[in-house]
Amino acid sequence: MDRLTGKILVAMPDIGDPRFSRSVVLLCAHSDEYAMGLVLNKPMDDLCLPDMLDQLGIEQTIKLPNDYILNGGPVATDRGFVVHSGDYFSDGATMEVGNGMCMTATHDILKAMASGGAPVQSTMTLGYAGWGAGQIEYELSENAWIVADPHEEIVFGNAHSRKWHRTLELMGISSAHLHTGGGSA
Repeated sequence: MDRLTGKILVAMPDIGDPRFSRSVVLLCAHSDEYAMGLVLNKPMDDLCLPDMLDQLGIEQTIKLPNDYILNGGPVATDRGFVVHSGDYFSDGATMEVGNGMCMTATHDILKAMASGGAPVQSTMTLGYAGWGAGQIEYELSENAWIVADPHEEIVFGNAHSRKWHRTLELMGISSAHLHTGGGSA
């Protein structure tokens, strides 16, 4: 059961966990046992891709953009995850997410990114969001999240402060109409 893999979760105003306030999360895996996602709109203000590659001792043979590394979630915050277009694939390391997106969490993709072998589109996070068996379904039933289809500008764009509002707009929802304390049908 991976029906939510590749979908976006949009946090509702009364989610109840400040770590996920106004979060936009790409679900990279969803099964009966667990769910795993990456927060796409919480940049780490003090860490950009070239700086992180320097810290890891990965030589950069090309000029890289100063894209922010994102805070992907509260689990394994010292581990990097790269969501990317399907034009990069490493056997045994790359996982297909769906909708033409993949995720790789090894040094190989970082070396490729530093040397010109990078995927056309990519977003890097440190950490991830994780849910146990049935937890995501429960949170959905409690109206903590809305499920959306992914869009390139949300997954790979750099307008991080606008991603929450923009995802809702793409769904035809005005954030001004959302309020806390709502019931469920």
